[in-house]
Amino acid sequence: MTKLRSSLVQCDLRWEDPQANHAHLEELLGELDSRDTDLIVLPEMFATGFCLNPKLTTANEPEKTEFFLSELAKQKKSWVIGGMCHPSEKDEMAYNTAVTFNPSGECISVYRKIHPIPALREDQFHLPGDAEESLALNSFKFTPAICYDLRFPELFRDGLSLGSNLFVVLGCWPKSRIEHWVTLLKARAIENQAYVIGVNRVGNDRELEYGGRSMIVSPTGEVLADASDKTTVIQSTIEETKVREWRNSFPAVQEFLEGKN
Repeated sequence: MTKLRSSLVQCDLRWEDPQANHAHLEELLGELDSRDTDLIVLPEMFATGFCLNPKLTTANEPEKTEFFLSELAKQKKSWVIGGMCHPSEKDEMAYNTAVTFNPSGECISVYRKIHPIPALREDQFHLPGDAEESLALNSFKFTPAICYDLRFPELFRDGLSLGSNLFVVLGCWPKSRIEHWVTLLKARAIENQAYVIGVNRVGNDRELEYGGRSMIVSPTGEVLADASDKTTVIQSTIEETKVREWRNSFPAVQEFLEGKN
């Protein structure tokens, strides 16, 4: 299967209220199932909002949120990627993660955010991860990233070197810097000649207002879908053959990969 039908869930998140957020997501996804989508993507830390209280965000985790994601994947018969916190071996610290489930409800990946954002004091509460990933998803290979990771092009280059032709970015990106989000999503797609999916939230929490603009960007930098600043589910079909065709006709990625060997 060279095509992948993607569904991006952009929504407000109830502060520190996983039950309410789970219910809201189920409502937004409604009757959506494998007839409509192959991949469902949820924002960074979707169960609690961008909360820097590891005692709260890791309570009963990872079991609670992973169970929700596993059941969602099985019910919708789709791949599901969502953001959550995992406990760490260090007291008072957690990992900000992106977890991926296949349509059978099996967890196939737990990516740890490599770049916690110092400007929001995240590095005081979340430990950094140390490894990029490239995972098979139907005919695609994808690399997950989380929010502030988007500002570090070398992470995406590493994913490219691992064979990725799709990048999935989960965010809680502030409205005050939303044009950076839009520009960087396009840049990461253009420079890597890959599809980029970016899922952000809307609404407010105690400290920040969020800007939305969840989008799917093509390997040439074309925006295929844009959620604007509304609560919504946007969809688009991406095609692995489009990546190969563009990379063959304009071989910038090939030059980069050859230069590394």
